[in-house]
Amino acid sequence: MRGLYFEEFEVGKVYKHPFTRTVTEMDNIMFTSLTMNLQPLHLDEEFAKTTIHGRRVFNSLFTLALIGAFHVPELTMGTTLGNLGYDEVKFPHPVFHGDTLRAETTILDKRESKSRNDSGIVWFEHRGYNQDDVLVCLCRRVGLMLKKPADADKKEEEA
Repeated sequence: MRGLYFEEFEVGKVYKHPFTRTVTEMDNIMFTSLTMNLQPLHLDEEFAKTTIHGRRVFNSLFTLALIGAFHVPELTMGTTLGNLGYDEVKFPHPVFHGDTLRAETTILDKRESKSRNDSGIVWFEHRGYNQDDVLVCLCRRVGLMLKKPADADKKEEEA
């Protein structure tokens, strides 16, 4: 399985990724602890009860990482050279333990690299939704993508 080469991205195309993931209390506690985020809103149920949410909120960086990963098998597996930056990240609605998340990606733009002849630049918008189709994460990012190698068709035929 491979992702898309630069030439295969179509500006304006929307990909509705087939994966979903129910996030758990363990996911939140482990990610928050591993990243040394001591925010009680993520870890302390009694504290969280006193907030506007009334319960613990999922660590937003976990949400971003998960939503940002749903596209990998379909779009960038083995064809990306890396992220160039994040233009925008928003969390319009909190994520809670037990929510089931899914994602969609829109190709916003693309252009050939000015400094590398083997790659191009693609602008992505990733959107994450919960089980009620409420937008929980929006991320616009820029990635450096490989161009299709001259022998790619021959290699795929042999496989």
